[in-house]
Amino acid sequence: MAELKTKQHDSDVTEFINSFAVTEQKRKDSFELLKLMEDITGLKPLTWGPSIIGFGCYHYKSERSTQEGDWFLVGFSPRKAAISLYVFTGAKEHEHLLRDLGKFKMGKACIYVKKLSDINQDALKKLILTTVDYLKSKYKN
Repeated sequence: MAELKTKQHDSDVTEFINSFAVTEQKRKDSFELLKLMEDITGLKPLTWGPSIIGFGCYHYKSERSTQEGDWFLVGFSPRKAAISLYVFTGAKEHEHLLRDLGKFKMGKACIYVKKLSDINQDALKKLILTTVDYLKSKYKN
């Protein structure tokens, strides 16, 4: 089994945002997301892999394979094309939470937004809280 490449490490989050976010808007949005996610989760941000900021951690074991590892509860990445938000469980029972989110595109494991002002902050907060609660309940670690 291949080892998971995205792991938590000790890089400075502020330094990461300042060097990785390519526009002033992405930097501004990244610092807003940093504060929002830290306030909602009560968890400190940590860098994961070369390009993600994550909050919290859980250990998962796949139900369909032998894969297991550690992953963050919620997070984001200020990528060049769009900000990637890792705030959705993917569970059918949580799809209604996307209805009021605003302007976004959905990937397999994340939500893409051009800028933070394109989405409803209250809907984002509900998504974050639901995801954290769901993952903590499901993985209980």
